[in-house]
Amino acid sequence: MDISYETPEQTQQRLLQVIAHAQLHVLDGAYAFEEFPLSDFLRRVTPSALALVRDDEVWSQLVPSTDRTQELCTVFRFHFEAGLDNSGFVGWLASHLKVQLGTGVFVVCGFNSQRGGIFDYWGCPVAVGSQVIAEVERLRNQQIG
Repeated sequence: MDISYETPEQTQQRLLQVIAHAQLHVLDGAYAFEEFPLSDFLRRVTPSALALVRDDEVWSQLVPSTDRTQELCTVFRFHFEAGLDNSGFVGWLASHLKVQLGTGVFVVCGFNSQRGGIFDYWGCPVAVGSQVIAEVERLRNQQIG
């Protein structure tokens, strides 16, 4: 993790470079969180899960879903370019999407040393998924001054 001392304008320019150089992948279909008791892990965990996280009571796995009784999400992923300081990226983009589109997001991070280190899965409601992806693409293509 990097520590940066910069003005808000410098942060904006740095993070525009980060998003422009990141590898973006939009996943097909919708996803939802499925939860189950800690004791059911070996029986319920699925290889199609993108993420697994737990608290003191349940496991929660992010899995492909078409179940309209669940909160269905559009999911996309960033792999960041090695050597670029992406600190503050999650807060920056999440705040931007809230202001521009009114949507909240969730983010689950992982680490792949072969692909630059940190990667993020982002999720937003399916109802605004195409708008979110369009806004992310707009930011990726924005001219950096």
